[in-house]
Amino acid sequence: MRITVYLGADDGKNARYQEAVRELGRWIGEQGHSLIYGGSRTGLMGRLADSVLECGGEVIGVEPRFFVEQEVQHEGLTQLIVTENMSERKAKMIELGDAFIAFPGGTGTLEEISEIMSRIALGRLDAPCILYNLYGYYEGLKQQLQHMIEEGFSTPERQAGIRFADSLTEIEQILA
Repeated sequence: MRITVYLGADDGKNARYQEAVRELGRWIGEQGHSLIYGGSRTGLMGRLADSVLECGGEVIGVEPRFFVEQEVQHEGLTQLIVTENMSERKAKMIELGDAFIAFPGGTGTLEEISEIMSRIALGRLDAPCILYNLYGYYEGLKQQLQHMIEEGFSTPERQAGIRFADSLTEIEQILA
């Protein structure tokens, strides 16, 4: 399975995210899955890629040209795909993925997983969409999605494919 993971190019303030992202990467590699991600060598993104590679897994990075010009791309990937811009990057990561996970990250992570959530809600994508609610990171978003239903702007049926997982074990169960 090709698993697209959206996550931060920074490490965050808490070291527990760094350990959790390495655990996710080891699981992806050891299970024989492939990682699709943003292509950076920095922060959580780099740690995830390194941990998959250390387990012999395939890692495909998708990096926009302006990041390559800033030399933030990971040089040790199985494959690096360079796009002209962020829109092309996002489209390519969706095209390549069989399942989608949002690990804790910033506004870019939120923007990218929002595209997946929207496609699922509109019936334009049939793939697992998992928000890794590590240490309650996505609890506010979970509440917001429920609020959308309560206010009549969404339905449980539209959101059925959007899942929250509090642990790697729950991610494994969703993808099984």
